[in-house]
Amino acid sequence: MAAFFICKKEREEQSMKKIDWVRKLTSRKMWTAIASFVSMLIVALGGAESEATQVTALIMAGASIIAYVIGEGLTDAVNTETPDK
Repeated sequence: MAAFFICKKEREEQSMKKIDWVRKLTSRKMWTAIASFVSMLIVALGGAESEATQVTALIMAGASIIAYVIGEGLTDAVNTETPDK
């Protein structure tokens, strides 16, 4: 039984090492979930809906910039790996 838990722990550690952060940071679903959570938290803590809307807009704008920068970086990396003809 102990061997089962050790193997399970090793698999979990390996899967944590394989997280594709580029894919996560460019995911619209992830940023939408974060923006939604933050805006709902603002409203739940007594903030105004207009304030929540502004914060949501800022989060989504930041997400767009992050996605653009990562996308450009990946494009540049592919172009430098390709030999010139």
